[in-house]
Formats: sequence, structure tokens, C-alpha cells
Amino acid sequence: MKVTVFGIGYVGLVQAAVLAEVGHQVVCVDVDQSKVDNLEKGIIPIYEPGLTPLVKSNFDAGRVEFTTDAEAGVKHGDVIFIAVGTPPDEDGSADLKYVLAVAKTISEAMDQHKIVINKSTVPVGTADKVRAKITDVQESLGKSITFDVVSNPEFLKEGAAVNDCMRPDRIIIGTDSVGAEKKLRELYAPFNRNHDKIIVMDIRSAELTKYAANCMLATKISFMNEMANLAEVFGADIENVRLGIGSDPRIGYQFIYPGCGYGGSCFPKDVQALARSATEAGYTAKILESVEAVNYKQKEKLFEYISGHFNNDLKGKTAAIWGLSFKPNTDDMREASSRVLMEHLWEAGAKVQAYDPEAMEETQRIYGVRDDLSLTGTKEAALKGADFLVICTEWQAFRAPDFELLKQSLTEPLLFDGRNLFEPKLMQEYGLHYYAIGRGLSIKER
Repeated sequence: MKVTVFGIGYVGLVQAAVLAEVGHQVVCVDVDQSKVDNLEKGIIPIYEPGLTPLVKSNFDAGRVEFTTDAEAGVKHGDVIFIAVGTPPDEDGSADLKYVLAVAKTISEAMDQHKIVINKSTVPVGTADKVRAKITDVQESLGKSITFDVVSNPEFLKEGAAVNDCMRPDRIIIGTDSVGAEKKLRELYAPFNRNHDKIIVMDIRSAELTKYAANCMLATKISFMNEMANLAEVFGADIENVRLGIGSDPRIGYQFIYPGCGYGGSCFPKDVQALARSATEAGYTAKILESVEAVNYKQKEKLFEYISGHFNNDLKGKTAAIWGLSFKPNTDDMREASSRVLMEHLWEAGAKVQAYDPEAMEETQRIYGVRDDLSLTGTKEAALKGADFLVICTEWQAFRAPDFELLKQSLTEPLLFDGRNLFEPKLMQEYGLHYYAIGRGLSIKER
């Protein structure tokens, strides 16, 4: 099938590469000429395991192309994905200007029936706005070409996006068109062989399903962080609590790990956007507002531990930080807890020596060159001469460190663990002063 994808970001590029891998002819359209040029040279703009060889092999085979020519892209695709960004507006609501700009472009260039698919995460009712935009533009141009608008939300996890796309656990299709449903079943047939993963529903339900999924996962994380804070108040160990409740199959173990807050391009934005959409509809989404508030506060947790330990005097201190990306297996630092911590440390007069397996260039891009930030080539180098270590991201490379080297490198045997990677008793045996989230550190002790 001939497919066009507008937007070469996490969602668009992964979806394009995977569709090309199974034999579809895919054209990717983006406004950034340098991004297109780099992709044609095999330079991938994001770090995602398995994505680089997938893009290269399909580009070399001629199954995927990259261009800034929007008109050519529209004319190529029978199926057109809109996978552009929907950044939060000032009030937290999703900004649809890029989505609607693509809808306008499609309408201007289309010369035959098209199936327009909203792949971007968009508020309920966006399909109606896309349909209205295409219709209005056609009327202004004196055209009357049929088209369908479909909601087909993505459920990709950064760090596992290629596998999620190749082996989806569900494929949501929101449509009121029998013809569009048939076409999308054909498009996704290679991913739907073991058992039927396709769930067809009305468009608004499909749009809400995406938000509901992300908000549910964010809610589980904030709930566990709330329980971790209570564990500190009561002198309990949240790890024991996690094991106790996770053994209940109605709850399960996924997304109940406490930590220093969630980040990324999805959860923070989607919780805010759905809450704001609810407000606009005259409903107060109290749970969502609480999820957002708990997460905002949780990102302050590590700095509270550090500041409390040093009696609110961090001037001249140097922090070693392991992990800068918002989660492992990505270089994405959007809404990352590390950013909140570093900015608080700098404001308090401390310096930072940091290491991340993939996010060093992104950190440099965000913060530039500054005297109080040193990005090191290894995790061991980040320790040298630092006063304490902070772990912000649970990369595999951080799970089994040389604790003796850690003690020798730091001026004080002090570890603040934002992801609860180690057992407090083991840290005590190594002679480390260990702070973790909700692991028996009461407020009085702090």
C-alpha cells in the first residue's frame, strides 16, 4: 500500500520504518530539511533501540523516502498519517496547530479519495476538527473530493517502540467508515496474524482510549509515590508494600515502582491535556489533577533529601548524577526528573558532574556550556571529587556498580537513589549513607 506519514518524530519515524519493513511504500514528510538530509545519510534524529538499522535497510531498499515536499507526499499516499507534535499550550491543553496545518495541506493537495489518520495524541473531538478543516479548505478551492478521517492512536513505549510497533498488543481503529476500516485492516494485516488485535470503535472513543491509557499508567505511578511518602511518615518500607500489593492479580506489578517522578513526552502532557479538556467541558477531573500535583511534588524529592542532609547549605558542593534521560533506553529529556534536580542544585550554588549512556548531547543542547555542569565520559568519571552521588534514571549500567570504588571516589560515602535500585541493608554493609524513596527513612530522621 502507498502510505504517507507527516512528522518524522518518535511516532512517525518508527511507524514509517515498521510499515516499510513489511512491504508498504512509505513517504515521510517533514518541514525540517536538515532532518530529511540527515535521514537520507543514515543519521537518525532520535535514539531508539533497533530503529537505526530498520530505517537504513528500508531506505536502501527504496521502501521508505524522506522529503519536505508536502504536495508530493499527499499525492503519493492513499493512507496519510498525521504524526506531528501536539505540544502543551500555556494552559496545559494540547496545541493542535500542527495537526490542523497538515489537514489544510492535505486538503489543498489531494486530488482523489484519501484516508486521513490521526496518529498524534489528540483531544477528543480532534477528528471532527480535522474533517471540518479539510472540508472548509476544499470548499474555498471549489473542490469536492471524498475522504475519511480515522483515529488510530499509538501505544508505543520509548525505549521499546520498534518492538511495540512490530508486535502490538492492540490496534485501535476509530472510524465510522466501512471502507476505511477495510483499508486499515489490510494495512495492519502483517501485525495481526497470531490473533485479532484490532479493536474497532467510534472515533471519539478511540481518541479517549489513548488518553485514558496514559492517564491510568500515570495514576499508578503517582499513587505509588504517594504510598512511598506515607511509608516514610509511618516508618514502613515501600518495597515490601509493593510486593504485597503487586501479588494481587487485580493490581499486578507493572507501573507500581515508586521513584522521583515520571517524565517524557506523553504522561505529563496527556494528563494535563485531558484534565484541561475536562475543564472545558464543564467537568473537574479531580483524580487527574491530583496525579499531576503528586508528580510535580515528587520531582522535588531528591533535592529535599540532599538539601536536608546538608542543612540547606549546598554552596561549593559537587553532585555526581547518574542518569539524565527521563527513562532508560532513550535520549529524551522532556520533563525529566534530572532537570528539576540539576536546576535546584545550581540555584543552591552546587555543581554537577553527570553521566548518561545516551542523553549527553541532549543535555548539552538544553543547557549549553556552563561552569557548574560537567558531562563525563563514564559513570566512574562522574564520581571523581564529587561530594555525593544521585541516581535519577534506572539504566542497566547503574544496577551493579563497584561500591568500593564509589566510596573511594566520593568525598563522603553518600548515595541518593531516585529509583530504589539497591537494598538499604546492603548499602549499610558497604558503609554508604543511603537515601531511597519510601524505604524506611522517616520524616524525623530527615
